[in-house]
Parts: sequence; C-alpha cells; structure tokens
Amino acid sequence: MNNRREYEIAFVGLKPGVHEYQYQIEDKFFAQYGEQDFSNCRATVKLELDKHNGFMMLKFDIGGTAEVLCDRCGNSLTMQLWDEFRLIVKMVDEPEVMNTQEEDPDVYYISKGESHLYLADWIYEFINLSIPNQKMCPEDEVGGPRCNKEVLEKLKKMEEQAKKDTNPIWKGLDQFKDLE
Repeated sequence: MNNRREYEIAFVGLKPGVHEYQYQIEDKFFAQYGEQDFSNCRATVKLELDKHNGFMMLKFDIGGTAEVLCDRCGNSLTMQLWDEFRLIVKMVDEPEVMNTQEEDPDVYYISKGESHLYLADWIYEFINLSIPNQKMCPEDEVGGPRCNKEVLEKLKKMEEQAKKDTNPIWKGLDQFKDLE
C-alpha cells in the first residue's frame, strides 16, 4: 500500500456524523521527515472525524511511548506520549488565501473540490508536540542506576568551578544581593 494513501481519508463518501480511525505509528513513519530527536516510537493515534456540511471537526488522541535522550545525563529514557489535539477543517473557494490569512492554528482550509484529507503531516506534528520540551530522568532517579554517572560528575565539577570563577564585572553588585 502506498504510504501516502495509508494516511488519507476519502471524506466525500462519508455521511455526516462521527467516524473513527486508528493509526499505529512506528519509526518508519518518520523516515520521510528526516532525523528525529527520538527513536523507537510506538504511538497510537485515534482520530475522531465529525463531518458536517461545509466543515469537519477532527480530534486526534495521541498515546504510546518514544525513547529520547535525557537532557541532564544523556542516557536513553522512555517517555510516555499522551496528548489531544483538535482541528477544524473548513471547505472554501480559495483555501490558499484563507490559510495565509487565518490566525487560529486550529483552523485549516481546503478547497470545496477536495475529496481527500491527508493526515500524515498533522500526525507527525502532533506526535512531536506530545514529547515534552524538557526530557529528564525523574528526580528520584537522578544518580540512580540508569543515569550516566560520568556526565553527572562532570556537571557537578562544572558547577563548582562556576561558583569559584566570578566575573569582576559583577563584583560591585554583590552588595545589592538579598536586599529586602
């Protein structure tokens, strides 16, 4: 099956109302988008498409796991993916103009002559948005068996060195510290 077709919905033949779809996303899905900040992605995307005359409401539920690198120690860390995204797709005469003018990122315009919705780009974006910006081992595991102890030691030494090295520019400002 063509990869593009796998993530297309022919909405023209659908009756008005709610239609549900489910997609299993793994690493091969991301190949067309280049290198990612995560690996071993096992995501489930549940899509609820509510078709109306002239527009569709899409609700994406993202779940699953992905392996990322801890920002603190650099070791592999499994993150839970969980998020929900809503999108309104409106059918208009000039979608290009409307998409450039629209300020709401949750509204997307397509031509009235369109017959298919291509979901892969939205799925890609929503999975990436489901991964937290700050990826760290839980506080109770810092220095634990899964943490990279060498990196943590180097960070500790760097912190101590930074405390010792004071820039002479700031020397006169120390007197204003802790003023109430």
